[in-house]
Amino acid sequence: MLQSRLAIAAILLAAAASPAAAGVWTATWAASPEATWGAKLPLPTRIPATLADATVRQVARIALGGDGLRIEISNRYGPEPLQIGSAHVAAAFGGGAIDPKTDHAVRFGGSAKVSVPPGQAVVSDPVDLSVADLAKVAVSLYLPKETPLATFHWDGKETAYVARGDHGAAEKISPESTLEARLFLTAIHVERPQSTAVVAAFGDSITDGDGVSVDGDRRWPDILAERLAPQGVSVINAGISGARLLKPGMGEAGLDRFDRDVLAQPGIRSVIVMMGTNDLAWGETPFDPHSAPFLPAAIEDGYRKLVARAHARGVRIVGATITPFEGAFAGTPIANFWNPAKNRVRLAVNEWIRTSGTFDAVLDFDAVARDPNDVSKLRADVDSGDHLHPGDAGNAVVAEGIDLGAVLGAR
Repeated sequence: MLQSRLAIAAILLAAAASPAAAGVWTATWAASPEATWGAKLPLPTRIPATLADATVRQVARIALGGDGLRIEISNRYGPEPLQIGSAHVAAAFGGGAIDPKTDHAVRFGGSAKVSVPPGQAVVSDPVDLSVADLAKVAVSLYLPKETPLATFHWDGKETAYVARGDHGAAEKISPESTLEARLFLTAIHVERPQSTAVVAAFGDSITDGDGVSVDGDRRWPDILAERLAPQGVSVINAGISGARLLKPGMGEAGLDRFDRDVLAQPGIRSVIVMMGTNDLAWGETPFDPHSAPFLPAAIEDGYRKLVARAHARGVRIVGATITPFEGAFAGTPIANFWNPAKNRVRLAVNEWIRTSGTFDAVLDFDAVARDPNDVSKLRADVDSGDHLHPGDAGNAVVAEGIDLGAVLGAR
């Protein structure tokens, strides 16, 4: 284990010391890692248990471009070392195709291969590939051995392409299957000539994008990235569908992953917190049948802890109110996800967010998204149809209503 840790340290040092890394590294895309859950939760993971001798091509739309980039590969929840036989990055052309003129092999400490120990992540060497703001890039990872898919991001909202064999440099890939999840790829950084502000969106499925079109980049953080890119500000999405602030959900508790997924991101200057729906809704449902919903005081205390940790790192933290969700999962075994008592908790927490002065600023997503005739429900034009998540149009309503000054503060 000591040798493995030393090897990882050497890889990170090599990346930092590379002559190509003359600028400042900035987070431009992220997918927070989570563990696959098997039968622990009443939802399918929608991925196979393992892959072997397979290339996974994943497409990511970055926020800001740069003169070079690097990728992060995570094996946080893996039971054994993750073997990457090769990795490639290129401009994405759609449908899993790439521009072959832009294809670059990715190195890790000078090697085309890397072994990532269980519980660890590695950052690649810099790749000499210039990318534009809001560009789509394709990252292809070759898994030569039987690989448990233990670390993933469930709600990727972008098609990933899986093909037998090593096809990382192929212009077109003929997939045996497609996935919506992210596998092992957790971050992309770009090299920029000077320090750049990064805004992180930290939340649950409403931030992660449940309810929007796949491959459309219509999540509210995506649209916020389009608004802020002309100002030279990056936006990354640190949402996890099913996330909770105080307890594990479909990922670690927000309090436990905040430092890794937000505060450790290079260039982080501000974070928008929109999390709490599942804390007040999961109790007494099949997601968490033996727990009562959290009361306002517990959720508010969790927010205070996030604020204290952000301020200790000099990071601005903005609170977003919790949007309404009456009717979510109606007629299903999860119908108790919403009830009047849980809604009263939501209303109390929102009032505290608005009036307590705990956050540096407040974004009132609830006021923007709620039905003016029934404040317990989403507006019809915001609702994706499930009465919980905004759709494409609803995410645009939320994102366009964000006060950029509140997010960025004095610059």
